[in-house]
Amino acid sequence: MEEGFALWANPSSPHAEGRKARSLLEDARERVKGALGWEGEVIFTSGASEAAALALDRAKAGARLVSAVEHDCILQAVPDAERVAVRPDGALDLEVLTEAVQRERPLVAVQHVNSETGNRQDLAAIAGIVGQAGGLLLADCAQSAGKFALPPCDMAIVSAHKFGGPIGIGALLVRDYALLVASGGHERGYRRGTENLPGALGMAAALEAAGDPYLDPDIAAPLESLSGSLTLDTPTPYIRAIAMPNMSASAQVMRLDMAGISVSQGSACSSGTMKTSRVLEAMQVPPEIAANTIRVSLGWNTTREEVERFCELWLEMAKA
Repeated sequence: MEEGFALWANPSSPHAEGRKARSLLEDARERVKGALGWEGEVIFTSGASEAAALALDRAKAGARLVSAVEHDCILQAVPDAERVAVRPDGALDLEVLTEAVQRERPLVAVQHVNSETGNRQDLAAIAGIVGQAGGLLLADCAQSAGKFALPPCDMAIVSAHKFGGPIGIGALLVRDYALLVASGGHERGYRRGTENLPGALGMAAALEAAGDPYLDPDIAAPLESLSGSLTLDTPTPYIRAIAMPNMSASAQVMRLDMAGISVSQGSACSSGTMKTSRVLEAMQVPPEIAANTIRVSLGWNTTREEVERFCELWLEMAKA
């Protein structure tokens, strides 16, 4: 990023400094594609929310379908979209999906790893159903890119800060530009606004530095001692939804914050409201359990000692 700030000029300008910036931007684009194993196109955006809005607004497709547990940025981009139900374990109901896609070229949006529960959807099976119906699949990979291999899809949403990169930069991965209606402006005419060159360079560097695996399973192991984890179809090690008996989620968040531990009630984008999670409601989690459920997420720099301290405090609070 320091290199990008030092050499910054508008990458769309035709002068020498602009051409130098364009060269750096295109190098970052190729590095992002290489690190993610993506063979299509990359449109840099300001983050996942813009990438989602771009895809849902401009995709050359018919009806928009979204899973019932999608991130708020998806639901707000297409508030009238049909919502496809999930099972109590968080997995998309494939029978319901198979029936829902029986229409002209639908666009289906599904989050690869849920931002509140950590459940990982079977995108390979979902892609098969959507593809057989002649539709397009938009995979929200904000929580999985840089941690798991990209799933089969036509478009994917990526956010740099979710894998240790800078805030304010993300991308929409597109199998082919022809899937989108062009809008003019930058990024091959598919996004308006000057490109964030330092952010793009930071994003590429973070992806290249990401470990494999992203998180040592040993770091998350202490969480297995907590009895309140929700039962999920395919849980991931770095996001957990944990319910504590006899204490509200808002009380847990405040008490843990006072102890120097940051957790959320629901997703970070909506946790300030302190409302019961609609994701848990869609999973048919009983209200008394949903009201006591917090989200625990582990970052690239989280240590086992920090996880152990959280578990000790959680168990103390649960006994109170």
